[in-house]
Amino acid sequence: MNRTALILGVTGQDGAYLSHLLLGKGYRVVGTSRDAQMANTSRLQRLGVADAVEIRSLAPNDFRSVLKVVSGVEPDEIYNLAGQTSVGLSFEQPVECMESIAGGSLTLLEVIRYLGSPVRLFNAGSSECFGDTGKEPANEDTPFRPRSPYAVAKATAFWQVANYREAYGLFACSGILANHESPLRPERFVTQKIIQGVKAIANGSKEKLKLGNLDIWRDWGWAPEYVEAMYLMLQSQEPKDYVIASGRTHSLRELVETTFHHAGIRDKEWVKVSEELMRPADVTYSSMDPTRIGSALGWKARRGPDSIAKHMMEGTLF
Repeated sequence: MNRTALILGVTGQDGAYLSHLLLGKGYRVVGTSRDAQMANTSRLQRLGVADAVEIRSLAPNDFRSVLKVVSGVEPDEIYNLAGQTSVGLSFEQPVECMESIAGGSLTLLEVIRYLGSPVRLFNAGSSECFGDTGKEPANEDTPFRPRSPYAVAKATAFWQVANYREAYGLFACSGILANHESPLRPERFVTQKIIQGVKAIANGSKEKLKLGNLDIWRDWGWAPEYVEAMYLMLQSQEPKDYVIASGRTHSLRELVETTFHHAGIRDKEWVKVSEELMRPADVTYSSMDPTRIGSALGWKARRGPDSIAKHMMEGTLF
């Protein structure tokens, strides 16, 4: 019998890749958007799955709206990928950030508890919750020290999920996701901004690439691989939270240099650091330890930053 998956945030990068993965496994995939008729399905279209995904209107903070969709779809699995996704934007819209992430998560959990259905829930967490890790990689036991409204909201949602799992016996878990990229990334994300800027320069543009702090370190992975981890977490016998990362940390400066190298351009002539793009507070060094998910579920990130930059430059989707 075919299984049904409900994906909140289906039109984003992860939602599109997850839809492609699940449809390939024979799932019925239902996605949500605040207004189904106005949903931007361009990423689903690029992956060739737009016609196969059913899209329903859903307001994440409206209990009745969530109840109507979940009870109507009767999913076996729910993937909560919805909510504000930009750390930078969260400093400008902190209230909306908290409401969309933590408020939406709580509403969804309460609907699942109210219905009493045996649905399995994956919640998209973030490595930003750890804050600065220093050179000691963060794992599932590392305390959270969030340094942005986005990270605070994600940390709140993480503990909501843990509480509902322990208090009410829900099969609910969070993947603590490190940065993961693809050609489906919006241009407000720094990786896509770099890619598009370098492409423009390679095509003759004289405009320099303006960036903020280049001396930040992150664990960058490949989005199509990370949605595989999401799927595996809901196939396990018991719900557990896992760090989803590559275990390799690189600076933004290195990523910029790598991207310019693939274009055959000297980056120092074309990069301008702008104070306007600096965040009020930022995570300088973020290092992740994905050992536990590798041991438990056999998942491992395969593609590194050099390969990611190359594939994003070429527009390779997988």
